[in-house]
Amino acid sequence: MSKVIMEPSRQIPILDEADVLVIGSGPAGHSAAVAAARAGAEKVVLVERYNHLGGMATGGFVLLIPHLSFGGKVMSGGLQQEWIDRMEKRSYGSIGPNRADTGSVDPELIQKWAGYWGFVLNDNINYGAYLDPDQLKVVLDEMVHEQGDKITTYLHGWAVGAVMDEDTIKGVVIESKEGRQAIMGKVVIDCTGDADVCAFAGGGFDEDRDRSLRSASMASVYRLGGVDFRKFADWKTANFKEWYEVHMANMARITGFKMSPHATPRNDQCWINNWIPKYCLDIRDLTAVEMSVRKTMFEAIEYLRVNIPGFKDAYLIDIAPQTGTRGSRRIHGMYKLTKDDLDNTFEHEDTVSVVPPFNFSVCQTPTEIPYRVMVPSKIENLLVAGRSFSSSHEANDWSNLIPHCANLGQAAGVSAAVSLDEGTTVREVNIKRVQAILRDQKSYLPR
Repeated sequence: MSKVIMEPSRQIPILDEADVLVIGSGPAGHSAAVAAARAGAEKVVLVERYNHLGGMATGGFVLLIPHLSFGGKVMSGGLQQEWIDRMEKRSYGSIGPNRADTGSVDPELIQKWAGYWGFVLNDNINYGAYLDPDQLKVVLDEMVHEQGDKITTYLHGWAVGAVMDEDTIKGVVIESKEGRQAIMGKVVIDCTGDADVCAFAGGGFDEDRDRSLRSASMASVYRLGGVDFRKFADWKTANFKEWYEVHMANMARITGFKMSPHATPRNDQCWINNWIPKYCLDIRDLTAVEMSVRKTMFEAIEYLRVNIPGFKDAYLIDIAPQTGTRGSRRIHGMYKLTKDDLDNTFEHEDTVSVVPPFNFSVCQTPTEIPYRVMVPSKIENLLVAGRSFSSSHEANDWSNLIPHCANLGQAAGVSAAVSLDEGTTVREVNIKRVQAILRDQKSYLPR
């Protein structure tokens, strides 16, 4: 039995009160807050534990917004596409194929993008983008500031509890430099990525892990300067087998885990992704991930310098301030997305996100994701958006990337605003109106 101490009861001051309270400002949380404000919510409060918005897309250095098309059809829209459109206007803000080239089988285009992971799929051009993380922080701030007084943002605040009235959530307890405080919300949207708020509220969740899946691993990403990524990309395309079977294997022996360089909007920079079989809800694993990457980092960089074209002058620029997390809790919701949903394009009356397939050994048709995956089966006034939506581990593994999370966050924000405007619960929200507003906000909902 673990040793315990008794914490005395105390009064907790209320820091703020909101119509819509969003906890976590990653792709889901940022999209939820902006979408709610644009859909008419008068007071949105957005709480973030780090010093920036964007989550994995900014602080985690996960620069790739991947797989936004299927064949020749672009399937990107809404706030996720707005990120890309805004970043394309900035110097070195974005890199990726033109939308007009989506689906092209032109050999020159295929050759151009073949070494940039995610841009060639099934032998044609796949739409997507790599975005600069620091400039994206500024863009995400701008999108919030444009809503004026409708969005109040609190950085450096970490959710540590839920304020409950039986099975109805009324607010969230946070910790900050000011101590423990509560923020009340008529609707609460959990965008922590780990369903923290839902768990605090007593909602059910699955936590099973299949260690063969991407989402059962973590990362500590870092960036290198002094590279020639185009040189590397061309060499990798021409020497694909050698890269994967020899050099990636050698680097894995050095570090103890799989690692790989990826593009940034600058040819003289890249980011190093890695896959470490640890669990992001375990403090010992979180510590081990960060320290094991730093322990082996310079030896891995030296291997790249000596052995891989494009890296002879490479040097470390920085290390991501956020640990790379890919999967943990998945809530018990009103609908559970499974592998069967990925294998088939099931049509749902409450579809709020349509996403293309990107692993053809897993699925070969687009997937409709219903609103119900965000609605906890037990807790009222709560939506859970982002990677912790109701799903099996296998289905979640292929539908929890940045675009998926942004889509669900946008839908959650609109749903919260509609429920407040019409005086319903989020469980009973007018889904047809939600879908109409999402289309007005340029979300991709083709039917």
